[in-house]
Amino acid sequence: MKHFNFSLLLVGLTALIWSCSPKEAEQKRPNIIFIMSDDHAYQAISAYSNHLIETPNIDRIAKMGMLFTNASVTNSICAPSRATILTGKHSHLNGKIDNHFPFDTTNITFPKILQQAGYQTAMFGKLHFGNSPKGFDQFKILPDQGSYYNPDFITKNEGNIKVEGYVTDIVTDMTLDWLQNERNADQPFMLMYLHKAPHREWLMAERHMNEYTNKTFPEPATLFDDYSGRGSAAWDAEMNLLKHMNWAGDSKLYPEVMEEMGIPDISGWDKGAFDREVGRLNPEQRANWDKAYMKVNKDFKKAYPTMTEKEKMQWRYQRYMQDYLGTIASVDENVGRVLDYLEANGLMENTIIVYTSDQGFYLGEHGWFDKRFIYNESFKTPLLVAWPGKVQAGSKSDEMVQNLDFAQTFLDAAGVPAPADMQGESLIPILTGQTEKWTRDAVYYHYYEYPAVHMVKRHYAIVTKEYKLVHYYFDVDEWELIDRAKDPQEMKNVYDDPAYIEIKKDLHARLEKLREKYGDSSELSQEFIDRYLDDIAKRRAGGANQQTVKEILEKSGRKAAYEFE
Repeated sequence: MKHFNFSLLLVGLTALIWSCSPKEAEQKRPNIIFIMSDDHAYQAISAYSNHLIETPNIDRIAKMGMLFTNASVTNSICAPSRATILTGKHSHLNGKIDNHFPFDTTNITFPKILQQAGYQTAMFGKLHFGNSPKGFDQFKILPDQGSYYNPDFITKNEGNIKVEGYVTDIVTDMTLDWLQNERNADQPFMLMYLHKAPHREWLMAERHMNEYTNKTFPEPATLFDDYSGRGSAAWDAEMNLLKHMNWAGDSKLYPEVMEEMGIPDISGWDKGAFDREVGRLNPEQRANWDKAYMKVNKDFKKAYPTMTEKEKMQWRYQRYMQDYLGTIASVDENVGRVLDYLEANGLMENTIIVYTSDQGFYLGEHGWFDKRFIYNESFKTPLLVAWPGKVQAGSKSDEMVQNLDFAQTFLDAAGVPAPADMQGESLIPILTGQTEKWTRDAVYYHYYEYPAVHMVKRHYAIVTKEYKLVHYYFDVDEWELIDRAKDPQEMKNVYDDPAYIEIKKDLHARLEKLREKYGDSSELSQEFIDRYLDDIAKRRAGGANQQTVKEILEKSGRKAAYEFE
């Protein structure tokens, strides 16, 4: 027996109603421009703090609209975050729990719903999974992670193409070309403008190399965190700038300099990453690259033999910030190009503009790079939303919002009913000043990808404005309670502190209610664990600590097919 899909009927009726309306009514539906970068830390946007970089163009969105200070993700890793954004569902329901397992293309996504409701839709840049996104009239996307220089693209109409230049500029060129030449002025549009930057390995544009390789940045207060206030998860993570960051691929040492200095390729893919990324540069690009980085390498060779461990850590932090922030300089410039186009062509008034990232990122806090953890720098994400005439310019919100909410927000703004199984909440009440209609006081988080690169343990959590209660599980059973008000740098676990007995009891009860509300459970987690272990027993767990993987597989009885070195 086939089930009747009432949600899709409503979408169809909505599309019919709009199609029968005069052009003036049609245009009342707002255009939507969703701008997302990859791994862009909120600490690296000057609307939040200008201690690292000025981002005047991204800041323009906050000045026109609202800056969210408590926006977060449901699962801090790239592809699962994007799946949550598209589906409006937590990872355990949309099925994309980690970067490895494929996205279930039977999922209903908000672009598809908007397309069916009469929106013209387009996507340019980094999707990160799949090669034929549903619900788009036009797309040109990077395969998987994509490349910074002379990138390849998967396109809807041209097949696979390669474009000379710098990826941030190219994605913007494609976006502006679509707005100018393919956009139908008689239809509302939904445009996803998705940057690769500032994702690892952080190759900045040629025009920024000389400036940024000579900059010095302030160190975070927790750069030399010894994790003494927390449990095994923080201790065991492999995200330390000195110990785990690649010297060639990340810090841009020439492989021959590594060999000359006696620095080993610990990860096994360090030099390969350098060759893969820098090797894409054409002769002119490579000559400009060498002008900047040859000096970096020369200075390092001179200093390295007498460096202390502290000085090495400091050097690596500066090198990291130079390249990471250098890529953001291009993102900001190009966001400015799009905003300028909208203003010049009368498209600003009836357009929702969102700037966000697929998650946060560590910029040396706790001595780390990357993401994955529930700690603020990874869990929180930038979110700036403009909608002239609807959102008060220069406003701020500290409400607990998530990437889970984008799908329902866009559908609500377009007047399109959301499917009943979407789990987010529309942000329209917050954006339009009707905060009394917003009732959420806690959010749910669940990270799954372990054992894998960076070795961040599986954990789920409830987060309120005041506290975080976290459960690390699988090969451990540890709880962590963070007092967000008294411990903003999140250095101390107070789970066993008698002063927090009642708070802990309340948070445990609320966590169980959230898990029930969102349909998550220990049984479901075990299903994902079994599936994951069966898979890594058949392949190399790329980048993971192989001894840890071996021990886990031996305990689980799945060691036979695993190729140990």
